Amino acid sequence: MKPKHQRLTLLGLALVALAGAGVLGVSALGDTATYFYAPADVAAKGVTPGEAVRLGGMVEAGSIRREGETISYRVTDGQHTVPVRFTGILPDLFREGQGMIADGRFDAGGTFVADNVLAKHDENYKPPELEGTMHKVSGPVG
Repeated sequence: MKPKHQRLTLLGLALVALAGAGVLGVSALGDTATYFYAPADVAAKGVTPGEAVRLGGMVEAGSIRREGETISYRVTDGQHTVPVRFTGILPDLFREGQGMIADGRFDAGGTFVADNVLAKHDENYKPPELEGTMHKVSGPVG
């Protein structure tokens, strides 16, 4: 076989191997990737009670109710709302009007029973311990 044909054969085999690795990677990622449902998705598609899912959205203003260690609130995406119940300690960033994602299951009554709650923050967030320690420099330095 001529050297030119050997190079083309090796290039073809390399492309086939690369494509196969890509297909395997995408199929493995599809099985383990974690997405979340927005309240509109829950309303449109419905979710099987007891099925482990993630729910994401904004904590609705005026909806947080505390009963001992159990916190009840509503999550909204601007179109629909979903009632949520969580027992445990919430993250420090959790508050009304803030984004959140929760892992859990829907009960038969349509309430999302969260096992874990993650609070999201916007790009302007500064940790409380750094608040006030960072100063902007105005004008030329030196």
